[in-house]
Amino acid sequence: MDPVGQDINLNSPNKGLGPTGGVDSLSGVSMEGGATGVAAVNTLPPGLTEEEAEELYSELGKVEEEINTLRQVLLAKEKHSADLKRKLGLSPLNELKQNITKGWQDVQTSNAYVRTTGKLGEWNEKVTGSELYKKTSETLSVAGQKTTAAFSTMGTALSRKLGDMRNSPTFKSFEDKVGNIKLG
Repeated sequence: MDPVGQDINLNSPNKGLGPTGGVDSLSGVSMEGGATGVAAVNTLPPGLTEEEAEELYSELGKVEEEINTLRQVLLAKEKHSADLKRKLGLSPLNELKQNITKGWQDVQTSNAYVRTTGKLGEWNEKVTGSELYKKTSETLSVAGQKTTAAFSTMGTALSRKLGDMRNSPTFKSFEDKVGNIKLG
């Protein structure tokens, strides 16, 4: 078939057919019959009569037609569903949130989650009740208190030193020079 002469209009009943109006120029077989036209060109599988092949091709055509009808019905149902969701104010984001919430609830009620949570609770009790944990906790607490006291003392000392510096003649001279620069 000459691809240049093909009807490429997708809405045309002759789409893909050559300029000869549905007759394959190489074989002279009508192409309008869809699958039945192909049966005339192809050789039959072994053990299949021409009559059986025609029945199978006929049934294939019907099944393909049913598939197309079902696709159209499904598309119509999906459009109707989307319209209903839009009218109800359900957005894809809201649906996702609901699905995630439902999934998390399912996880929390699952046997594996409940058992794992129980085991972690037992482990936590064992760890926090151990001597090592208590000693480490006390040591860190004391270290934190000492660090806080050290920073407090250092802050007080710095404040006092800055106050002393501010009252010194050197700082006053520096302050006067900076003041003059700002004004000048």
